[in-house]
Order: sequence, then C-alpha cells, then structure tokens
Amino acid sequence: MDPNNLKYYRKQNGYTQEQLAEKLGVSRQAVAKWEKGETLPDIDNVIALADLYEITVDSLVRNVTKATGTNVTGKQHMFGAVRINDKGQITLPKRCRSVFDLKPNSMLLVLGDEDRGIALVKISEIFGG
Repeated sequence: MDPNNLKYYRKQNGYTQEQLAEKLGVSRQAVAKWEKGETLPDIDNVIALADLYEITVDSLVRNVTKATGTNVTGKQHMFGAVRINDKGQITLPKRCRSVFDLKPNSMLLVLGDEDRGIALVKISEIFGG
C-alpha cells in the first residue's frame, strides 16, 4: 500500500486525520501511522476508505503514478471506476462532479478513440456555454 495515496485521497476529500478517524472508528494516531507507512490499515478499513472516497480498493492500494502513469497530484485526478447500467448510463463520482462543477443538466461532449478510449468534456469548456 502506498501511504501517499492514503494522504492524497484524504486531502482530496477534505478530511482531517481526526475526521477520517472518527468516520472509520479508529484513532487519529492510527490514520497518522498509515500515512507515514508505519502500519497498514486492515482490509475492513481499506474497503471502508475506498467506499468513503468512491474509488476502487485497487486505486487506493496501488501507487497510482507507477501503476497507471497517472500523476495524482495537481490538476490530474483519478476518481475511481464506474459501472454502466442496463440503459448505458453511468453515475460520475461525487468528487468528480464537484471538481468539475457538474450540476444536473450540465452538458458533456463524449469523445472516443478506438485505441485510446473515451473522454468526457464539459461543453462550456469548449464553446463557453
């Protein structure tokens, strides 16, 4: 487990160590030790963290930079995995909607490259409205 991910996702979600500890039912010292790499959270806490942050366990435990080549600092984000429902719809994670100020009725342009994947772009970013 990469302790930097633990700290990164906690801060990305706006929690102090104390607030996170309270949500998980552990001590603040336990959270501090996880983030320093002195100890590891047990599997139940790893699952609880992933659920709280709306990301996959894999995203939490892997070094995201090494595993995907994606830098998880600055303006680049990994929000986690989403599932397509039977109508072809996805629900964007809350943190993603917040970061990009997506509200009900926001318009997104869906782009695709068969080799590189799918991208969503906020229409106002392209056309200014």
